Amino acid sequence: MKSEQPVFQGVATALVTPLTEEGVDYNRFADLIEWQVSKGVDALVAVGTTGEGSTLTDEEHREAIRFCVEQVRGRVPVIAGTGSNDTAYAKELTDWSCRVGADAMLLVTPYYNKATQQGLVASFRAIADVSTKPCILYNVPSRTGCNLLPATAAQLADHPRIVGVKEACGNISQITELAALAGDKLDIYSGNDDQILPILSLGGQGVISVLSNILPVETGDICRRFFAGDVKGARELQLRYLPLIQALFCEVNPIPVKAAMAAMGFCDNYLRLPLTPMEPEHEQKLLSFMRQAGLDV
Repeated sequence: MKSEQPVFQGVATALVTPLTEEGVDYNRFADLIEWQVSKGVDALVAVGTTGEGSTLTDEEHREAIRFCVEQVRGRVPVIAGTGSNDTAYAKELTDWSCRVGADAMLLVTPYYNKATQQGLVASFRAIADVSTKPCILYNVPSRTGCNLLPATAAQLADHPRIVGVKEACGNISQITELAALAGDKLDIYSGNDDQILPILSLGGQGVISVLSNILPVETGDICRRFFAGDVKGARELQLRYLPLIQALFCEVNPIPVKAAMAAMGFCDNYLRLPLTPMEPEHEQKLLSFMRQAGLDV
């Protein structure tokens, strides 16, 4: 049920998780968090898709969320990635994240085993029932094989702790239908960096962003300009960074952004299998676009 105050308005960075062969590099994770906060992001997402939550151990997953909460110290909301294709595990992780002080939960649709629409309703309600914090649903059917339909999201909006949807279905027509059915009940966030402006124009509250790992100020400026009434300026930024956005997704996320962040010194270019480092020719193109955006890499 949409509250008067959204969890955040503007840009939330879907943080990478700095990793080495030994585990999470918490010194670099702290540096990344501090840099992001200093650049004025509106929220941070800990251990989502970009944070490689799928290959962190349960202990690492929990500790990374706890660490992020403690490092941020209430300066911006921390949204914990607690969704799973195992509803019982998602409930457990959500309850734990609430208790360590996360400000909101990000709940992805079940992957691999998937679900019917009624299964999604039952699962998300069960997770939200144990949460003491707001929950943002995450629809990314290209990764999960499971599409949260607008009518289903509207049905879920009746739950007092389900307050928003991160939409990464890529289908503007579907997102338009979501806005028509539930835009007065749910805060809609873009889950795709190339669709920030279109979703803002439908009443969206902002973006949960991969791009803002490397360009936090500029990504936030797309939202800030739009909310200030400068639609033309917001459009110019959206289009200016489109080649860089495309390069960040030329291989499966978070492979490219991990390479980008390594080039900026925030982490090693280390991913856990089945993910592998970016192909050299793709990496060179990515670095070229980063230089064009003014980054010293």
